[in-house]
Amino acid sequence: MTTRKRPAVGSHPLAVTAMLVMVLALILLVEGDAHAQTRQQNRADEAGDTASSVTFNREVFQYDPAGRRDPFVSLVKSSEIRPTLSDLRLTTIAFDPLGRNSVAVLRDLGTKEQYRVKVGTTLGRMRVVRIEPRVVTFALEEFGFSRQESLAIGDTTIKRTP
Repeated sequence: MTTRKRPAVGSHPLAVTAMLVMVLALILLVEGDAHAQTRQQNRADEAGDTASSVTFNREVFQYDPAGRRDPFVSLVKSSEIRPTLSDLRLTTIAFDPLGRNSVAVLRDLGTKEQYRVKVGTTLGRMRVVRIEPRVVTFALEEFGFSRQESLAIGDTTIKRTP
């Protein structure tokens, strides 16, 4: 058996011709795309199209305070916040066993002001929920959440600021 050596693929005349045709087609394709882009650019320039040019626009805002509130001033007045639970001392409770007419007397330690409250009375952000013989329970509404705190007669466990 005799073995014949095959010629290399690159040396076959048809392979060489096919490769030359592919290279020529790629060159023409790239050159054609470049000419097409140049023609599109020329048409855009003639039509006055500014899409090819980049522009940056910056918005500038100026605040006119005429008749408006200052946006940097808090909407919550300090009188709406006070009194806080730590400012109050429960001094007296007139308790009604039926629960309809109970009254509690609270004293603000900072301003020495006195408050007479019933169930449903609002003090600042606090609302009286329940009055018992020795305890008043408040609901505190803060940031969309409600929690309950109690204040008892003679209670000294609440931290008070002088």
